[in-house]
Amino acid sequence: MFHRLPDLADAALVTLTIDSEVITARPSDTVAAALLAAGHAACRETAVSSTPRGPYCLMGVCFDCLVTIDGVGNRQGCLVRVREGMHVETQRGKRVAGR
Repeated sequence: MFHRLPDLADAALVTLTIDSEVITARPSDTVAAALLAAGHAACRETAVSSTPRGPYCLMGVCFDCLVTIDGVGNRQGCLVRVREGMHVETQRGKRVAGR
């Protein structure tokens, strides 16, 4: 499935939280790449059937990598670069009004 290329340079890692799990990522990673590297194949569930969806195109076209980042929902994880202390939540099913 998803395999990282070997590190070519020594770079400091970034620490972020995904669904209350603390992980580390490369500073150049997008949120979607960090999710995949940490073993999270799905980052959201569909609103109607709760079918798990994961990053697909990794270039901002398909919207399958939608996550909540620092309290802001429906962010495309493939377009957002990780940063120190970031809080990411996978989106589960249909959104309830007011939340």
